[in-house]
Amino acid sequence: MDLQWQLLVTHAVGFLITLWILKKFAWGPILDMLDERRKNISGEFENIEHKKEEVTKLTIAYETKLKGIDEERRVKIVEAVNDGKKMAGEIEANARVKAKQKADKAELDLERDVAKAKVELKEDMIAMALGAAEKVIHERLDEAKHRELIGNFIDNVEKA
Repeated sequence: MDLQWQLLVTHAVGFLITLWILKKFAWGPILDMLDERRKNISGEFENIEHKKEEVTKLTIAYETKLKGIDEERRVKIVEAVNDGKKMAGEIEANARVKAKQKADKAELDLERDVAKAKVELKEDMIAMALGAAEKVIHERLDEAKHRELIGNFIDNVEKA
């Protein structure tokens, strides 16, 4: 096998020229494009990390707000229960006052009715006593005088 130096040198020079052309026109733009793509990918990862941090912060903020809302809800429920108890107490107090007023009125009415019944009983007793005295005496005496005497007698009987 005989080496053909001339062919070998020509191929080597052609290869070197091809390498130089590729380096000048292809590798530079390809490497620049790859560097740009690498930077874009890095930027996207940084953007994703930044978004993750924002999501984490928002999640914490929302959880805090939810806890605040739960606490506010509990406070409002307690306030509503307390207001209900207060209203129930006021209603109960009003009912007690009205019941006491009715009982006092009933007691006054009863005392008035008892006094009225005593007066009517006294009048009936006087009338019966007069009737009985008329039958015994068979004559009618001065009615005003008899009423006074019998009224005094009944008052003395009541005191005893």
